[in-house]
Amino acid sequence: AGAYWRGNEKNKMLQRIYGTSFTDEKDLKEYLNFLEEVKKRNHRRLGKELDLFSISEEIGAGLIIWHPNGAMIRKMIEDFWINQHYMADYKILYTPHIAKLQLWQKSGHLDYYRDNMYSPMEIEGIDYEIKPMNCPFHIHVYKTSLRSYRDLPIRYAELGTVYRYERSGVLHGLLRVRGFTQDDAHIFCREDQIEDEILRVLDFTLSILKTFGFNEYDVYISTRPDEYVGTLENWELSTEALRRALEIKGLSYNIDLGAGVFYGPKIDIKVKDSLNRPWQCSTIQVDFNNPERFDMTYRGSDGKEHRPIMIHRALLGSLERFFGILIEHYAGAFPLWLAPVQVEVLTIAERHADYAVAVSGRLRSEGIRTELNLENEKVGYKIRNATMRKVPYLIIIGDREIFEKKITVRKRSGENIGPLMVEEFIGIIKSEIDDKRTI
Repeated sequence: AGAYWRGNEKNKMLQRIYGTSFTDEKDLKEYLNFLEEVKKRNHRRLGKELDLFSISEEIGAGLIIWHPNGAMIRKMIEDFWINQHYMADYKILYTPHIAKLQLWQKSGHLDYYRDNMYSPMEIEGIDYEIKPMNCPFHIHVYKTSLRSYRDLPIRYAELGTVYRYERSGVLHGLLRVRGFTQDDAHIFCREDQIEDEILRVLDFTLSILKTFGFNEYDVYISTRPDEYVGTLENWELSTEALRRALEIKGLSYNIDLGAGVFYGPKIDIKVKDSLNRPWQCSTIQVDFNNPERFDMTYRGSDGKEHRPIMIHRALLGSLERFFGILIEHYAGAFPLWLAPVQVEVLTIAERHADYAVAVSGRLRSEGIRTELNLENEKVGYKIRNATMRKVPYLIIIGDREIFEKKITVRKRSGENIGPLMVEEFIGIIKSEIDDKRTI
Protein backbone atom coordinates (compact mmCIF):
# COMPACT_ATOMS: atom_id res chain seq x y z
CA ALA A 1 0.00 0.00 0.00
CA GLY A 2 1.10 3.56 -0.62
CA ALA A 3 2.00 5.75 2.35
CA TYR A 4 3.39 9.25 2.76
CA TRP A 5 6.63 9.65 4.72
CA ARG A 6 5.69 10.61 8.29
CA GLY A 7 2.03 10.87 7.27
CA ASN A 8 2.57 14.16 5.42
CA GLU A 9 1.04 14.21 1.92
CA LYS A 10 3.65 16.80 0.86
CA ASN A 11 6.40 14.23 1.35
CA LYS A 12 7.38 11.47 -1.04
CA MET A 13 5.00 8.56 -1.55
CA LEU A 14 6.53 5.32 -0.25
CA GLN A 15 5.49 1.72 -0.77
CA ARG A 16 4.42 -0.02 2.43
CA ILE A 17 4.87 -3.80 2.44
CA TYR A 18 2.93 -5.97 4.88
CA GLY A 19 3.95 -9.47 5.91
CA THR A 20 1.71 -12.01 7.65
CA SER A 21 2.48 -15.56 8.75
CA PHE A 22 0.18 -18.43 9.72
CA THR A 23 0.60 -21.58 11.76
CA ASP A 24 -1.20 -23.79 9.24
CA GLU A 25 -3.00 -23.78 5.89
CA LYS A 26 -6.44 -23.62 7.54
CA ASP A 27 -5.63 -20.27 9.19
CA LEU A 28 -4.25 -18.97 5.90
CA LYS A 29 -7.44 -19.92 4.03
CA GLU A 30 -9.60 -18.28 6.69
CA TYR A 31 -7.54 -15.10 6.44
CA LEU A 32 -7.71 -15.05 2.63
CA ASN A 33 -11.48 -15.57 2.81
CA PHE A 34 -11.67 -12.69 5.29
CA LEU A 35 -9.75 -10.40 2.92
CA GLU A 36 -12.07 -11.39 0.07
CA GLU A 37 -15.10 -10.60 2.22
CA VAL A 38 -13.61 -7.23 3.19
CA LYS A 39 -13.14 -6.43 -0.49
CA LYS A 40 -16.79 -7.32 -1.26
CA ARG A 41 -17.98 -5.03 1.52
CA ASN A 42 -15.76 -2.04 0.69
CA HIS A 43 -18.04 0.96 1.18
CA ARG A 44 -16.32 3.04 -1.49
CA ARG A 45 -16.92 0.38 -4.15
CA LEU A 46 -20.50 -0.28 -3.01
CA GLY A 47 -21.15 3.46 -2.75
CA LYS A 48 -20.47 3.74 -6.46
CA GLU A 49 -22.21 0.52 -7.51
CA LEU A 50 -25.37 1.31 -5.52
CA ASP A 51 -25.24 5.05 -6.33
CA LEU A 52 -25.14 6.07 -2.67
CA PHE A 53 -22.56 8.88 -2.50
CA SER A 54 -19.57 10.40 -4.23
CA ILE A 55 -16.51 12.55 -3.52
CA SER A 56 -15.38 15.01 -6.17
CA GLU A 57 -11.96 16.60 -6.57
CA GLU A 58 -13.75 19.57 -8.11
CA ILE A 59 -15.76 20.06 -4.90
CA GLY A 60 -13.01 19.10 -2.46
CA ALA A 61 -11.40 16.14 -0.72
CA GLY A 62 -13.23 14.77 2.30
CA LEU A 63 -16.56 16.41 1.39
CA ILE A 64 -19.41 13.97 0.81
CA ILE A 65 -22.13 14.33 -1.83
CA TRP A 66 -25.16 12.22 -0.91
CA HIS A 67 -26.91 10.77 -3.99
CA PRO A 68 -30.67 10.04 -3.94
CA ASN A 69 -30.27 6.45 -2.70
CA GLY A 70 -27.84 7.43 0.04
CA ALA A 71 -29.87 10.51 0.91
CA MET A 72 -32.98 8.36 1.39
CA ILE A 73 -31.13 6.10 3.83
CA ARG A 74 -29.81 9.17 5.65
CA LYS A 75 -33.35 10.56 5.87
CA MET A 76 -34.57 7.30 7.45
CA ILE A 77 -31.72 7.40 9.97
CA GLU A 78 -32.41 11.06 10.81
CA ASP A 79 -36.17 10.56 11.19
CA PHE A 80 -35.64 7.58 13.49
CA TRP A 81 -33.00 9.48 15.48
CA ILE A 82 -35.21 12.55 15.95
CA ASN A 83 -38.27 10.50 16.96
CA GLN A 84 -36.25 8.52 19.49
CA HIS A 85 -34.87 11.72 21.00
CA TYR A 86 -38.31 13.28 21.35
CA MET A 87 -39.43 10.12 23.16
CA ALA A 88 -36.34 10.34 25.41
CA ASP A 89 -37.19 13.93 26.42
CA TYR A 90 -34.55 15.76 24.38
CA LYS A 91 -35.19 19.16 22.78
CA ILE A 92 -34.04 19.42 19.16
CA LEU A 93 -31.85 22.38 18.15
CA TYR A 94 -30.51 23.84 14.90
CA THR A 95 -27.43 26.07 15.05
CA PRO A 96 -25.24 28.04 12.58
CA HIS A 97 -22.22 26.65 10.76
CA ILE A 98 -19.96 29.57 11.71
CA ALA A 99 -19.39 31.75 14.77
CA LYS A 100 -17.13 34.58 15.86
CA LEU A 101 -13.55 33.54 16.52
CA GLN A 102 -13.76 34.84 20.08
CA LEU A 103 -16.37 32.15 20.88
CA TRP A 104 -13.80 29.44 20.11
CA GLN A 105 -11.24 31.32 22.19
CA LYS A 106 -13.62 31.30 25.14
CA SER A 107 -14.39 27.59 24.74
CA GLY A 108 -10.71 26.67 24.66
CA HIS A 109 -10.78 25.30 21.11
CA LEU A 110 -8.23 27.82 19.84
CA ASP A 111 -5.76 26.81 22.53
CA TYR A 112 -6.31 23.06 22.50
CA TYR A 113 -7.95 22.15 19.17
CA ARG A 114 -6.46 24.63 16.69
CA ASP A 115 -4.75 22.01 14.52
CA ASN A 116 -8.15 20.49 13.74
CA MET A 117 -9.76 23.79 12.74
CA TYR A 118 -9.78 25.75 9.49
CA SER A 119 -8.45 29.24 8.96
CA PRO A 120 -10.75 32.04 10.15
CA MET A 121 -12.59 34.26 7.67
CA GLU A 122 -13.03 37.99 8.00
CA ILE A 123 -16.54 39.42 7.59
CA GLU A 124 -16.98 43.19 8.00
CA GLY A 125 -13.82 43.42 10.05
CA ILE A 126 -14.76 40.57 12.41
CA ASP A 127 -13.09 37.14 12.35
CA TYR A 128 -15.40 34.14 12.08
CA GLU A 129 -14.58 30.44 12.28
CA ILE A 130 -16.39 27.49 10.74
CA LYS A 131 -17.48 25.29 13.61
CA PRO A 132 -15.57 22.16 14.64
CA MET A 133 -18.11 21.35 17.38
CA ASN A 134 -21.65 22.26 18.42
CA CYS A 135 -21.07 22.62 22.18
CA PRO A 136 -20.86 26.45 22.51
CA PHE A 137 -24.16 26.90 20.65
CA HIS A 138 -26.01 24.57 23.02
CA ILE A 139 -24.47 26.39 25.96
CA HIS A 140 -25.84 29.63 24.51
CA VAL A 141 -29.37 28.20 24.39
CA TYR A 142 -29.08 27.14 28.04
CA LYS A 143 -27.98 30.65 29.01
CA THR A 144 -30.88 32.44 27.29
CA SER A 145 -33.07 31.76 30.35
CA LEU A 146 -32.65 31.71 34.11
CA ARG A 147 -32.47 28.09 35.26
CA SER A 148 -33.64 26.51 38.50
CA TYR A 149 -32.59 23.19 40.04
CA ARG A 150 -36.12 22.03 39.22
CA ASP A 151 -35.44 22.56 35.48
CA LEU A 152 -32.54 20.12 35.42
CA PRO A 153 -31.65 17.94 33.66
CA ILE A 154 -32.02 19.80 30.36
CA ARG A 155 -31.21 17.73 27.26
CA TYR A 156 -30.46 19.36 23.89
CA ALA A 157 -29.83 17.36 20.71
CA GLU A 158 -28.82 18.35 17.19
CA LEU A 159 -27.83 16.75 13.92
CA GLY A 160 -25.16 19.40 13.51
CA THR A 161 -22.73 19.59 10.61
CA VAL A 162 -19.17 20.36 11.71
CA TYR A 163 -15.87 20.77 9.87
CA ARG A 164 -12.51 19.48 11.06
CA TYR A 165 -9.21 19.60 9.27
CA GLU A 166 -7.76 16.25 8.23
CA ARG A 167 -4.64 15.90 6.08
CA SER A 168 -5.55 14.67 2.61
CA GLY A 169 -3.30 11.65 3.09
CA VAL A 170 -5.50 10.23 5.86
CA LEU A 171 -8.92 10.84 4.27
CA HIS A 172 -10.77 7.59 3.59
CA GLY A 173 -14.19 7.49 1.92
CA LEU A 174 -16.98 8.07 4.43
CA LEU A 175 -14.87 6.94 7.37
CA ARG A 176 -12.44 9.88 7.51
CA VAL A 177 -13.83 13.15 6.14
CA ARG A 178 -13.53 16.92 6.59
CA GLY A 179 -17.20 17.83 6.88
CA PHE A 180 -19.66 15.60 8.72
CA THR A 181 -22.96 15.68 10.57
CA GLN A 182 -22.61 14.71 14.20
CA ASP A 183 -25.56 13.29 16.13
CA ASP A 184 -24.71 15.56 19.00
CA ALA A 185 -26.38 16.13 22.35
CA HIS A 186 -25.58 17.98 25.55
CA ILE A 187 -27.14 17.33 28.92
CA PHE A 188 -27.01 19.94 31.66
CA CYS A 189 -27.59 18.49 35.10
CA ARG A 190 -26.88 18.82 38.80
CA GLU A 191 -23.91 16.99 40.30
CA ASP A 192 -26.25 14.55 42.08
CA GLN A 193 -27.82 13.66 38.69
CA ILE A 194 -24.61 12.72 36.83
CA GLU A 195 -24.77 9.00 37.50
CA ASP A 196 -28.43 8.62 36.54
CA GLU A 197 -27.90 10.61 33.34
CA ILE A 198 -24.87 8.56 32.26
CA LEU A 199 -26.79 5.34 32.94
CA ARG A 200 -29.70 6.71 30.94
CA VAL A 201 -27.41 7.60 28.02
CA LEU A 202 -25.81 4.15 28.10
CA ASP A 203 -29.22 2.46 27.88
CA PHE A 204 -30.27 4.82 25.08
CA THR A 205 -27.03 4.25 23.16
CA LEU A 206 -27.15 0.46 23.28
CA SER A 207 -30.84 0.46 22.30
CA ILE A 208 -30.16 2.64 19.24
CA LEU A 209 -27.16 0.56 18.16
CA LYS A 210 -29.20 -2.64 18.52
CA THR A 211 -31.89 -1.26 16.22
CA PHE A 212 -29.26 -0.88 13.50
CA GLY A 213 -28.08 -4.46 14.03
CA PHE A 214 -25.06 -3.92 16.29
CA ASN A 215 -25.22 -6.21 19.31
CA GLU A 216 -21.53 -6.61 20.10
CA TYR A 217 -19.13 -3.87 21.10
CA ASP A 218 -16.02 -2.99 23.08
CA VAL A 219 -16.13 -0.23 25.70
CA TYR A 220 -13.27 2.09 26.67
CA ILE A 221 -12.74 4.86 29.19
CA SER A 222 -10.47 7.51 27.64
CA THR A 223 -8.54 9.41 30.30
CA ARG A 224 -6.85 12.82 30.63
CA PRO A 225 -4.57 13.83 27.72
CA ASP A 226 -1.29 15.73 28.13
CA GLU A 227 -2.96 19.03 27.23
CA TYR A 228 -6.17 19.64 29.14
CA VAL A 229 -8.26 22.29 30.85
CA GLY A 230 -9.67 22.24 34.37
CA THR A 231 -8.48 20.86 37.67
CA LEU A 232 -7.17 17.39 38.42
CA GLU A 233 -9.93 17.04 41.00
CA ASN A 234 -12.65 17.60 38.40
CA TRP A 235 -10.98 15.18 35.99
CA GLU A 236 -10.89 12.52 38.68
CA LEU A 237 -14.55 13.14 39.59
CA SER A 238 -15.58 12.89 35.93
CA THR A 239 -13.57 9.74 35.28
CA GLU A 240 -14.93 8.07 38.40
CA ALA A 241 -18.52 8.91 37.38
CA LEU A 242 -17.99 7.19 34.02
CA ARG A 243 -16.31 4.19 35.63
CA ARG A 244 -19.08 3.79 38.21
CA ALA A 245 -21.82 3.92 35.57
CA LEU A 246 -20.17 1.17 33.50
CA GLU A 247 -19.76 -1.01 36.58
CA ILE A 248 -23.41 -0.52 37.58
CA LYS A 249 -24.45 -1.62 34.07
CA GLY A 250 -22.13 -4.62 34.32
CA LEU A 251 -20.23 -3.54 31.20
CA SER A 252 -16.59 -4.58 31.03
CA TYR A 253 -14.24 -1.88 29.75
CA ASN A 254 -10.65 -1.08 28.89
CA ILE A 255 -8.69 2.05 29.80
CA ASP A 256 -7.41 4.15 26.89
CA LEU A 257 -4.77 6.28 28.60
CA GLY A 258 -4.55 9.90 27.49
CA ALA A 259 -7.24 9.58 24.80
CA GLY A 260 -9.79 11.90 26.40
CA VAL A 261 -10.71 15.26 24.87
CA PHE A 262 -9.14 18.41 26.29
CA TYR A 263 -12.18 19.30 28.42
CA GLY A 264 -13.02 15.91 29.94
CA PRO A 265 -12.77 12.09 30.00
CA LYS A 266 -15.10 9.96 27.93
CA ILE A 267 -16.63 6.56 27.35
CA ASP A 268 -16.03 5.26 23.82
CA ILE A 269 -18.13 2.43 22.42
CA LYS A 270 -16.71 0.57 19.42
CA VAL A 271 -19.30 -1.60 17.67
CA LYS A 272 -18.33 -4.87 16.01
CA ASP A 273 -19.57 -5.45 12.48
CA SER A 274 -20.48 -8.71 10.75
CA LEU A 275 -16.77 -9.44 10.22
CA ASN A 276 -16.05 -8.75 13.91
CA ARG A 277 -14.16 -5.55 13.08
CA PRO A 278 -14.37 -2.76 15.71
CA TRP A 279 -15.62 0.70 14.68
CA GLN A 280 -15.64 3.81 16.86
CA CYS A 281 -19.21 5.16 17.14
CA SER A 282 -20.62 6.31 20.47
CA THR A 283 -19.02 8.76 22.89
CA ILE A 284 -20.13 9.96 26.34
CA GLN A 285 -18.12 12.76 28.01
CA VAL A 286 -18.41 14.47 31.38
CA ASP A 287 -17.41 18.15 31.37
CA PHE A 288 -16.91 20.34 34.45
CA ASN A 289 -14.90 22.89 32.49
CA ASN A 290 -17.15 24.50 29.87
CA PRO A 291 -19.80 25.45 32.48
CA GLU A 292 -17.01 27.31 34.28
CA ARG A 293 -15.65 28.96 31.12
CA PHE A 294 -19.10 30.16 30.06
CA ASP A 295 -20.24 31.07 33.59
CA MET A 296 -23.26 28.76 33.45
CA THR A 297 -25.47 28.71 36.53
CA TYR A 298 -28.73 27.49 37.98
CA ARG A 299 -30.56 28.58 41.14
CA GLY A 300 -30.36 25.80 43.75
CA SER A 301 -32.89 24.79 46.39
CA ASP A 302 -30.84 26.90 48.82
CA GLY A 303 -31.50 30.02 46.72
CA LYS A 304 -27.83 30.26 45.69
CA GLU A 305 -26.21 30.05 42.25
CA HIS A 306 -24.58 26.72 41.33
CA ARG A 307 -22.69 25.35 38.32
CA PRO A 308 -24.40 22.69 36.21
CA ILE A 309 -22.46 19.69 34.94
CA MET A 310 -22.32 19.21 31.17
CA ILE A 311 -22.47 15.78 29.53
CA HIS A 312 -21.55 15.59 25.84
CA ARG A 313 -22.70 12.54 23.90
CA ALA A 314 -22.96 11.20 20.36
CA LEU A 315 -24.64 7.86 19.70
CA LEU A 316 -23.79 7.20 16.05
CA GLY A 317 -20.70 9.42 16.00
CA SER A 318 -21.29 11.01 12.62
CA LEU A 319 -23.86 10.18 9.95
CA GLU A 320 -21.16 9.85 7.30
CA ARG A 321 -18.98 7.46 9.25
CA PHE A 322 -21.95 5.48 10.57
CA PHE A 323 -23.32 5.14 7.04
CA GLY A 324 -19.96 3.80 5.87
CA ILE A 325 -20.02 1.26 8.71
CA LEU A 326 -23.60 0.26 7.82
CA ILE A 327 -22.64 -0.28 4.17
CA GLU A 328 -19.80 -2.62 5.15
CA HIS A 329 -21.80 -4.35 7.91
CA TYR A 330 -24.65 -5.25 5.53
CA ALA A 331 -22.54 -5.40 2.34
CA GLY A 332 -25.02 -2.90 0.88
CA ALA A 333 -28.03 -5.19 1.49
CA PHE A 334 -29.70 -2.85 3.97
CA PRO A 335 -32.59 -3.90 6.23
CA LEU A 336 -35.96 -3.24 4.65
CA TRP A 337 -36.70 -0.15 6.75
CA LEU A 338 -33.48 1.51 5.54
CA ALA A 339 -33.43 0.27 1.93
CA PRO A 340 -33.72 3.23 -0.51
CA VAL A 341 -35.96 1.11 -2.77
CA GLN A 342 -37.99 -1.42 -0.81
CA VAL A 343 -39.92 -3.03 -3.66
CA GLU A 344 -39.43 -3.18 -7.42
CA VAL A 345 -42.36 -4.18 -9.63
CA LEU A 346 -41.31 -6.00 -12.82
CA THR A 347 -43.35 -6.95 -15.87
CA ILE A 348 -42.82 -10.05 -18.00
CA ALA A 349 -44.33 -8.45 -21.12
CA GLU A 350 -45.74 -5.09 -22.24
CA ARG A 351 -49.33 -6.29 -21.82
CA HIS A 352 -48.75 -6.53 -18.06
CA ALA A 353 -47.94 -2.82 -17.66
CA ASP A 354 -51.37 -1.56 -16.55
CA TYR A 355 -51.64 -4.05 -13.69
CA ALA A 356 -48.02 -3.35 -12.65
CA VAL A 357 -48.73 0.40 -12.56
CA ALA A 358 -51.80 -0.21 -10.38
CA VAL A 359 -49.85 -2.45 -7.98
CA SER A 360 -46.95 0.00 -7.64
CA GLY A 361 -49.38 2.87 -7.08
CA ARG A 362 -51.11 0.95 -4.30
CA LEU A 363 -47.79 0.25 -2.58
CA ARG A 364 -46.68 3.88 -2.87
CA SER A 365 -49.97 5.02 -1.36
CA GLU A 366 -48.98 3.07 1.76
CA GLY A 367 -45.61 4.83 1.93
CA ILE A 368 -43.67 1.83 0.61
CA ARG A 369 -40.71 2.98 -1.49
CA THR A 370 -41.46 1.35 -4.82
CA GLU A 371 -39.92 1.46 -8.29
CA LEU A 372 -41.58 0.28 -11.49
CA ASN A 373 -39.65 -1.44 -14.28
CA LEU A 374 -41.63 -1.55 -17.54
CA GLU A 375 -38.56 -1.85 -19.77
CA ASN A 376 -38.82 -4.12 -22.79
CA GLU A 377 -36.23 -6.56 -21.44
CA LYS A 378 -36.34 -10.22 -20.49
CA VAL A 379 -37.63 -10.72 -16.95
CA GLY A 380 -34.45 -12.63 -16.02
CA TYR A 381 -32.40 -9.56 -16.88
CA LYS A 382 -34.70 -7.34 -14.81
CA ILE A 383 -34.43 -9.68 -11.83
CA ARG A 384 -30.63 -9.78 -12.05
CA ASN A 385 -30.47 -6.00 -12.31
CA ALA A 386 -32.66 -5.48 -9.23
CA THR A 387 -30.74 -8.16 -7.33
CA MET A 388 -27.44 -6.44 -8.11
CA ARG A 389 -28.95 -3.25 -6.65
CA LYS A 390 -29.93 -5.29 -3.56
CA VAL A 391 -33.65 -4.42 -3.67
CA PRO A 392 -35.26 -6.39 -0.80
CA TYR A 393 -38.47 -7.44 -2.59
CA LEU A 394 -39.33 -7.97 -6.26
CA ILE A 395 -42.89 -8.28 -7.52
CA ILE A 396 -43.19 -10.11 -10.83
CA ILE A 397 -46.29 -9.48 -12.92
CA GLY A 398 -47.38 -11.88 -15.66
CA ASP A 399 -50.54 -13.39 -17.13
CA ARG A 400 -51.29 -15.56 -14.08
CA GLU A 401 -50.97 -12.65 -11.66
CA ILE A 402 -53.39 -10.55 -13.72
CA PHE A 403 -55.87 -13.43 -14.05
CA GLU A 404 -55.80 -14.22 -10.32
CA LYS A 405 -55.51 -10.54 -9.29
CA LYS A 406 -52.51 -11.49 -7.15
CA ILE A 407 -48.74 -10.90 -7.14
CA THR A 408 -45.69 -13.16 -7.11
CA VAL A 409 -43.03 -11.93 -4.69
CA ARG A 410 -39.33 -12.76 -4.73
CA LYS A 411 -36.93 -11.86 -1.91
CA ARG A 412 -33.43 -10.66 -2.76
CA SER A 413 -32.18 -13.94 -1.26
CA GLY A 414 -33.89 -15.73 -4.16
CA GLU A 415 -36.76 -17.12 -2.08
CA ASN A 416 -40.15 -16.92 -3.81
CA ILE A 417 -43.29 -15.99 -1.87
CA GLY A 418 -46.80 -16.22 -3.14
CA PRO A 419 -48.89 -15.80 -5.02
CA LEU A 420 -50.31 -13.22 -2.61
CA MET A 421 -53.07 -10.67 -2.59
CA VAL A 422 -51.64 -7.14 -2.77
CA GLU A 423 -53.20 -6.22 0.59
CA GLU A 424 -51.70 -9.34 2.16
CA PHE A 425 -48.23 -8.36 0.96
CA ILE A 426 -48.70 -4.80 2.22
CA GLY A 427 -49.46 -6.18 5.68
CA ILE A 428 -46.33 -8.37 5.64
CA ILE A 429 -43.97 -5.66 4.45
CA LYS A 430 -45.34 -2.92 6.71
CA SER A 431 -44.94 -5.19 9.72
CA GLU A 432 -41.29 -5.80 8.78
CA ILE A 433 -40.70 -2.06 8.28
CA ASP A 434 -42.39 -1.07 11.54
CA ASP A 435 -40.43 -3.69 13.51
CA LYS A 436 -37.16 -2.45 11.94
CA ARG A 437 -36.00 -6.02 11.50
CA THR A 438 -32.34 -6.38 10.61
CA ILE A 439 -32.48 -9.95 9.30
